Amino acid sequence: MDLKLKDKKDCKFDAVSLGEVMLRLDPGEGRIRTARSFRAWEGGGEYNVIRGLHKCFGMNTAVITAFADNEVGRLMKDFIEQGGVDTSLIYWKKTDGIGRTCRNGINFTERGYGIRGAIGCSDRANTAISQATPKDFDFDYIFGELGVRWLHTGGIYAALSDESCKTVIDAIKTARKYGTVISYDLNYRPSMWSAIGGLEKAQEVNKEIAKYVDVMIGNEEDFTACLGLKVEGQDDGLKKLNIDGYKKMIDKAAEAYPNFKAIATTLRTVKTATVNDWKAICWADGRLYQSAEYNGLEIMDRVGGGDSFASGLVYGLMTTGDPEMAVNYGAAHGALAMTTPGDTSMASLKEVEAVMSGAGARVQR
Repeated sequence: MDLKLKDKKDCKFDAVSLGEVMLRLDPGEGRIRTARSFRAWEGGGEYNVIRGLHKCFGMNTAVITAFADNEVGRLMKDFIEQGGVDTSLIYWKKTDGIGRTCRNGINFTERGYGIRGAIGCSDRANTAISQATPKDFDFDYIFGELGVRWLHTGGIYAALSDESCKTVIDAIKTARKYGTVISYDLNYRPSMWSAIGGLEKAQEVNKEIAKYVDVMIGNEEDFTACLGLKVEGQDDGLKKLNIDGYKKMIDKAAEAYPNFKAIATTLRTVKTATVNDWKAICWADGRLYQSAEYNGLEIMDRVGGGDSFASGLVYGLMTTGDPEMAVNYGAAHGALAMTTPGDTSMASLKEVEAVMSGAGARVQR
C-alpha cells in the first residue's frame, strides 16, 4: 500500500502525537483504595503510541500537549524526556497555584489479577490540555516548516472538552494540508463525552475528523458510537461482533470514508485479568489481514496494550508498507507491552521481531 509518506530528509519528526499526558499513580500489586505508596509513571492514549515509536522502534518523535506550569508539569516533562520523546512542542499554561485556572491530569490505575479486573480512576477535569485552543499551537509551523511524516491522535483527547474538539480538528486539517499521514484511534469513552454533549457530540466531532484520516483504529462499538455505523446482528451497538461481523463493519466504514487507507483493531478475549487471548486485524487495499494469535497470553498490566499495538502498526506501515507485516508488528508489540508494568512499552525492536518469528520465553544468556 502507498501512504505517500513525506521524505524523511524533509521532516524534523518521523511522527508526533496530539493528546493529554497524565501522571499515572500505580499501587503495584495492591489496590488503590488501600495503598500507602504509589509508583509514578507518565501515560496517555495518544502519547503512549508516540513513545513506543521512539523507545522501541527508534523513530524521531515529539508530543504536542499542554501542562500547567508547576512542579507536577515539570515532573511530567522529565518523564517524557527520559522516554526520549521531544518536548519542544509542549505548551506551558500559567496556573494560580491551586488548580483553579488549570491543572495537570492524574490517573490512578490498578492492574487487576485473576477474577479481579483492572481499575482506572482518573482525575483530569480542567487540565491545561483540555483548555488548550488551536492558537496555543502553531500547527502551520509544526507541519509546514518543521515537517512531520505522521500524526497520531485520538478520541480520548477529542472528548476532553469543546476546546479539544476544535483543536484536534484544526490540527488534522493542517496536517492534511501539508501532506502528513494521519492515524486516529476512536477509543470511545461514553463517560468522557457525556459532559460535552454525549453521543450526538461524539458523532458530530468524529465524523468530521474521519474525513481527514488515513489509518483508522477502532472496534465495533467505536465505529457505531462515533461514526454511526451499524451492521446486522449488532443490536444496540454494544454487542461484540464475531470476525465476520467485524468484516462487514469495516466494509461499511471503507465505503463511508473512501479516504481510509487502512482500518485496524485488536481482538481480545478476556479469560481472566491475567490471561487473555490476543490478536489483531488490519484492512487495506480491499483485503483483510490477521496477525498471529497469542492465545493464553499472560498479562502483567493490560493498560496501554492497544496503544502499543497502534505504535507497532504505524511502524510497520511506515517502514514496510505491508499491512500484513504491520498488523503483526502491532500485535507482537502490544502483547509484549502487557507483560511489563506501566502504560508504555519496555520492549525492544529485537524482542518484537523475535516474537513475530515465533521465539519462545526461554532464558536468554
